[in-house]
Amino acid sequence: MHIGLIVGIGPAATEFYYRHLARAHAAAGRPMELTMANAEVGDLARNMAEGTPERQAAIFARLTERLKVAGADAVAITSIGGHFCVKHFEPLAVLPILSIIPALNAEFATRGLRRVGMLGTRVAMESHIYGGITSAELVVPEGEDFQATHDAYVALAMAGEATDAQRDVLFRIGRDLCRKQGAEAVLLAGTDLFVAFEGRNCGFPTIDGAMVHVHAITRASLQ
Repeated sequence: MHIGLIVGIGPAATEFYYRHLARAHAAAGRPMELTMANAEVGDLARNMAEGTPERQAAIFARLTERLKVAGADAVAITSIGGHFCVKHFEPLAVLPILSIIPALNAEFATRGLRRVGMLGTRVAMESHIYGGITSAELVVPEGEDFQATHDAYVALAMAGEATDAQRDVLFRIGRDLCRKQGAEAVLLAGTDLFVAFEGRNCGFPTIDGAMVHVHAITRASLQ
């Protein structure tokens, strides 16, 4: 299958998806058919802040038309945050959407998880991943930790790297989700969170949402 990727939201996330998709195809001994179209992270941030998912969906729809012309058979958004408009995007898309939401539902069910903490943007946490998760209960940081999580994530996503202070905040809040709020594992519900967590011992079990999505895209591509 020829995969179309909507990328650019932001650079670290784009590199993460491409790197892992390339490795998976190399391991399978299969060529990767892939075309990318760039979206602007500034447009996404503005449309999230202004609560205008229909505007972002229209942008994604135009990029999907371009990907279809290039030969893509399906489209995926390389950003968990980018899925905030997926319900508006679905009726506009001229290609099937390889969405992260069903992939996460399947992952939680397979692992037998009932209560999952989450770290991500304000919109992702408030909506419990855009209202689409049904296989487990999602719990989010409480009180001031809610805004602190959003602020730390947005800052590292824009920079493409995490400071020690941002990492300390996210690790502490993640531990609290498990110890105080009963989460069995913590979903990294921001694509760029890998820059804080990759190769680190955070002290609690995590599920990298972006990696779950990459695996789902890989399975579709190798069909």
